[in-house]
Amino acid sequence: MNSRTNTPSPKKVLIFGSAMHVWSDLFFALLVPLLPHIKEELNLSYTSIGLLRSVYSGSSAILQIPAGLVAESTGEFWMLLGGNIWVGLGLIVMAVVPGFLPLIGATALGGLGGGTQHPLASSMVSRAYDSAGRSAAVGTVNFSGDIGKMIAPIVAGLLVMLGGWRATMWIVGAAGSAFMCISVFTRRHFDLGKPLIEHSPEKWDRKDSDKTSTIVGFIVLTGIGILDSATRSSTLVFFPFIFIERGMGESEVGVALFLLFAGGAAGKYICGWLDDRTGTLPLIWATKGMTTALIISAIFVPSFVLWPLAIILGVGLNGTSSVLYATVAKFIPTNKRARYYGLFYTTNEIGTVGAPLGYGLIADMIGLNRSVIIMGVVTATILPASLALKRYLTVS
Repeated sequence: MNSRTNTPSPKKVLIFGSAMHVWSDLFFALLVPLLPHIKEELNLSYTSIGLLRSVYSGSSAILQIPAGLVAESTGEFWMLLGGNIWVGLGLIVMAVVPGFLPLIGATALGGLGGGTQHPLASSMVSRAYDSAGRSAAVGTVNFSGDIGKMIAPIVAGLLVMLGGWRATMWIVGAAGSAFMCISVFTRRHFDLGKPLIEHSPEKWDRKDSDKTSTIVGFIVLTGIGILDSATRSSTLVFFPFIFIERGMGESEVGVALFLLFAGGAAGKYICGWLDDRTGTLPLIWATKGMTTALIISAIFVPSFVLWPLAIILGVGLNGTSSVLYATVAKFIPTNKRARYYGLFYTTNEIGTVGAPLGYGLIADMIGLNRSVIIMGVVTATILPASLALKRYLTVS
């Protein structure tokens, strides 16, 4: 439920949330193809390049919980627009600052704006849809972010040839900010308003024992989300090196990563749609069982198998995330979802930021292949952990 009398249709809300997610993930993915150019111009080490990427991604987690709390009073519309304008302006500042330390500072400040996107887009869309179509809708809005990721290297490749990495950041940041400003005038078509406190239908109006069960279920879900995020982030960091060790050239690695992202986009959409039909646990087991097997087998299979493997691995990597995002709404009442989505995404950053550092240390100590095998084994722990959700999904 929401505070507006002229409520936009669920489809319009989904279009708005998806558009915001395309731009947000385009902003954040844009840095990746620009890193070699930044490294060359500023004469940076790989450690500095890694720090730049970590700061950009990590800073986006800082405001996720506060953004969720604010959105419960203001609604998600203004927060989503404001966050994307913030990141867009951050890209413009990153484009003009001199030297590495100012660039790190601009990256940290710009990344903060990304904290509004994931929790609030998911919250807004989950409010617009009833339980019958919610999983597919949340899956769609998360799928849209992968469209932005796939667009980023194309846009970067074209604009870098015309004006370099600084011009690329400036143009994309300015274009995105302009799009957000224009979108302000579409509020009556897309704004759900702030959530209202609901009563009898919501699970938190039940007896205290059921309320406790839903919170415990959310905690279990969050633990699974941390493990899932750890797998996704580590795979994206280290699999380019696996591809290189298996004999791929630079352009071939780029194609393989595109296939991985494309598979991830398909996985988010398909699994979001299937969740309404098959249930949460079967999809977690299917996607993460497949991911475990493919991560480990990438070291051993013939090189030509890596091409289809990249696509299928992408499905497994990202398919789970749509299921987990939609399951948050099964535990949390409508008027509390913004803050709990913020909490869920923020805690997931523990895996996103920490796992690549841990697996990198292991790779330096005992080799990349052994590190990847350990990654697969850790991913497999999601399977038994997910069984703990069964009793809480029954309650919710």
